[in-house]
Amino acid sequence: MANPPGHRALRKGRMSLPGQIYLLTTTTADRNPWFLDMDFAIATCRLMIEPKTWGDARPLCWVLMPDHWHGLVELGERDDLSLVMNRFKAVTSKRIRQTAPIPRIWARGFHDHALRCDEDIHAAARYIIANPLRARLVDHTGDYPYWDCIWL
Repeated sequence: MANPPGHRALRKGRMSLPGQIYLLTTTTADRNPWFLDMDFAIATCRLMIEPKTWGDARPLCWVLMPDHWHGLVELGERDDLSLVMNRFKAVTSKRIRQTAPIPRIWARGFHDHALRCDEDIHAAARYIIANPLRARLVDHTGDYPYWDCIWL
């Protein structure tokens, strides 16, 4: 499959800075809502706390939506941003494929935004956690089971 328009532009200028906090977004392949399946969602969420998923990066806040994932991730000293996201996708895909023959879970690429010093990290976390509310999946944040945040 060819890369979507703008794919190369997403990578252009991407910098991996140790200690930097990034707001990351990745979608499922063809925006398939794989994570409406509770077993897939739970399996993926369990991997969020496993060190092998992140290397030396650290997830601070994340939400798994039916067809995408958002996270605040602090980059570690050894891994670059692309490696962290590729590892996340590979580890979660492998786990899901143990139970279902899905050829591709995640779309290629990802969107990243390095938080500036003047940006409020807690506001970014609230934005992430409120995704299920904005999507009208739940009436209250606490009713959505597939998220976590170190500040809550």
